Amino acid sequence: MAILDTLLRSVTWWNSQTIGTQLFTRRNGVKVGEDEQGNVFYETRDKARRWVIFNGEAEASRVSADWHGWLHHTWDQPPTESPLPHKTWEKPHQENLTGTAMAYAPVGSLRRPDPVARQDYEAWSPE
Repeated sequence: MAILDTLLRSVTWWNSQTIGTQLFTRRNGVKVGEDEQGNVFYETRDKARRWVIFNGEAEASRVSADWHGWLHHTWDQPPTESPLPHKTWEKPHQENLTGTAMAYAPVGSLRRPDPVARQDYEAWSPE
């Protein structure tokens, strides 16, 4: 199984980091921190480049707004050193759930567990 994992990592980036990314991280990366999902954040020694190694599937929506701002050089200090103030009404970060069973379904959607019985619709039938 280890050979298959190594082969997959050499040619696919969505399963985990590729071998090239792993080598670059080992040679040039300085670990800056880790988020609540287990994603690990790195930067180069000269602080010019920043990147994330995902814990599991590489899905950009799994990066919280705090770390997103740091990755894109919006602020210099990572959330581990200088946490952002959060409002009481803010919800915790949640990844994009589109295409999953947890995706939003509005009232009246057929995907809801309790679809609304429509009284204002009458199916057309040819005469």
